[in-house]
Amino acid sequence: MFEKVKEILVNELRIDEAKITREATLANDLGVNSLELAELVLVVEEQLDVEINEDDLHKFVTVGDVADYLEALKK
Repeated sequence: MFEKVKEILVNELRIDEAKITREATLANDLGVNSLELAELVLVVEEQLDVEINEDDLHKFVTVGDVADYLEALKK
């Protein structure tokens, strides 16, 4: 799931692939703002056919957090 999240960050948000690790923080390390986070959520929901609860967005601090959340949803 990490690779899928990474692919979306690179292709949709134009983030440098070299900066994306599981530990990279979305805001501080990658510079993802709230609008870009919303775009990321929309793309993930569309591509993975999942629904992310808006109340859970505060859990997305690192790229790994997003990947882990999505893995849990797919179970």
